[in-house]
Amino acid sequence: MRVYFDNAATTPLDKEVLKEMFLVMETQFGNPSSIHSHGREARTIIEKARKTVSGLLNTSPSQIFFTSGGTEADNTAIRSGIADYNIKHAITSRIEHHAVVHTLEALEKGGTIKLSFLDVDARGNINLNQLEELLKSNDRSFVSLMHANNEIGTITDIHRVGEICKMYNAIFHSDTVQTLGHYRHDLSKLNVDFMVCAAHKFHGPKGVGFLYVNQNMKIRPMIYGGSQERNMRGGTENVYGIVGLAKAMELAYLNMRDHHCQIQALKTYMINQLTHNIPGVLFNGETDQDKSLYTVLNVSFPETEMAEMLLFNLDIAGISTSGGSACSSGTDIGSHVLTGIKANPNRPSVRFSFSKFNTIEEVDYVVATVKNLFMISV
Repeated sequence: MRVYFDNAATTPLDKEVLKEMFLVMETQFGNPSSIHSHGREARTIIEKARKTVSGLLNTSPSQIFFTSGGTEADNTAIRSGIADYNIKHAITSRIEHHAVVHTLEALEKGGTIKLSFLDVDARGNINLNQLEELLKSNDRSFVSLMHANNEIGTITDIHRVGEICKMYNAIFHSDTVQTLGHYRHDLSKLNVDFMVCAAHKFHGPKGVGFLYVNQNMKIRPMIYGGSQERNMRGGTENVYGIVGLAKAMELAYLNMRDHHCQIQALKTYMINQLTHNIPGVLFNGETDQDKSLYTVLNVSFPETEMAEMLLFNLDIAGISTSGGSACSSGTDIGSHVLTGIKANPNRPSVRFSFSKFNTIEEVDYVVATVKNLFMISV
């Protein structure tokens, strides 16, 4: 059996999405910037997709800017937001995605900002009281906190973060890559200045995403070279990708409740089976359903001599996952997230992440495989 449990990295392309993209590939090849009929038809397709996305998020199409994915969107929001508003102080956590942490660290190293890191507890929860204290004691700040952690699944209450930021006139950017397409976001009620999306996290194509920019924010583009995306991003648009993104998001919203229940049931079942079959197994991050991303389960296995070979052995068994361990020293290359929550560096951790295409039978196979590996290692 082959099992794909690495959906937080990327998801399989939905057949309905592929069908929609293929139709456009076959029939619409015009450059959206061209004024002739072929170009106008391509432009119409893009704007229809933009309207679909904005409608699902309850916002205006003028606030959605298509990008190459989440990393570009994060970089644009952070770099342009800080530069154009002359921000001198930024706040984040050490367990954010590298697209956020590395960008902010580069700005600090270059002398653009002073960077403050919020404390994070053993489950990956952000200290929001500290956030408020930092906002009180600094001039207008740029705050970047993700909605749900991509490695351990812990969810941050971005509604509360948004309220705090509004109180202190802070700019709020949230990396929502892991939750867009999996949770509903009503942007008419959420106080956020920037949000990002990557289509391949919810069964859309790779290489396309978008940046939401609140209408009250006026920023300059990070990429120059053309008037595309209302002068916000130079370069010919990825028409097929944009169509695929909109279709994938439409499908995700149409069946969101059912998929949430299905995938949460798989995750809960796997927690119970691992607990029953692997003595000493623990879980990184929150596991409470209201506090944890239902698609992600980060498992901390007991110390074992085969720790470094665990992912390799799973791969040999046909199981695709991701993982690692906390860094035990400043020179180790390990998970910055597990290090950030002070996980035991001697315990191997594996992230299992699920999608609507996974089954109970696959969970049983994975648990049986892991149990056998640990019995062999004893």
